[in-house]
Amino acid sequence: MLHMIFSSVLCFVLTKVLKIIKVEEGMTLDIYISSVIPIGAMFAMTLWLGNTAYLYISVAFAQMLKAIMPVAVFILGVFAGLEIMSGKMLLIMLVISFGVLVASYGEIDINWIGVVYQMGGVVGEALRLIFMEIFVKRKGLKLNPISMMYYVSPCSALCLLIPWIFLEKPRMDEQGTWSFKLLVLILNSLCTFALNLSVFLVISHTSALTIRVAGVVKDWVVVLVSALLFADTKLTLINLFGYAVAIAGVAAYNNHKLKKEASRVNPGEPNQSVPLVSSSSSNE
Repeated sequence: MLHMIFSSVLCFVLTKVLKIIKVEEGMTLDIYISSVIPIGAMFAMTLWLGNTAYLYISVAFAQMLKAIMPVAVFILGVFAGLEIMSGKMLLIMLVISFGVLVASYGEIDINWIGVVYQMGGVVGEALRLIFMEIFVKRKGLKLNPISMMYYVSPCSALCLLIPWIFLEKPRMDEQGTWSFKLLVLILNSLCTFALNLSVFLVISHTSALTIRVAGVVKDWVVVLVSALLFADTKLTLINLFGYAVAIAGVAAYNNHKLKKEASRVNPGEPNQSVPLVSSSSSNE
């Protein structure tokens, strides 16, 4: 919730006060209600459930479970009419699912509450990406991630504020956990904003392939570094083998999607606006 409030304020300052970045035109009340609010609600769901999972499972295991994301996106995409089932895609989905199952089997102290929370976060993120793709294809509006954050962050903050008031605030009042390290929170929020901004800059100056390859590398770095930093993370060979299989499936999925996108886009035309689905890692 604090991240979303911080992003809302910072985006407003950058776009309306300092006017460093221009918010792209074309947003109407109808589009905001029918598209932006569902995207903001699903983003809030992803943040809430995904962050709660860290109370029960290790960072490395949560990252392994996130590898199932392409499967959730593809299945929901088929139901939404955005994807077409094929033998190749079915094989890729089976490889990813098998890898995640093996990685889960190799987890020494598995906590199913944490798994359920993480899977809920994955479903929320998959729904967010589906809504984004519908937003781009059916509404015909493309926004860069900064513009998207400008519109979505306030909505997500509100969606997180309401359950916080009823679920977390009473516990914080009871336990007296209102003392925050302000500097840590500000630096943390800046890191989150910098992540979203870096996604925008990388895609703008390179390509979707670069951000996807970087995403795969980042996933491995998170798993290995968290194993070194956190005592509750105990990786096994089964963990690593399963995750490697899942990542191989994710790489095949990314390759398939990029070829599909390349067949639809004329490479000679400059890409002024970034399709929303390209910023899928912005909330990690």
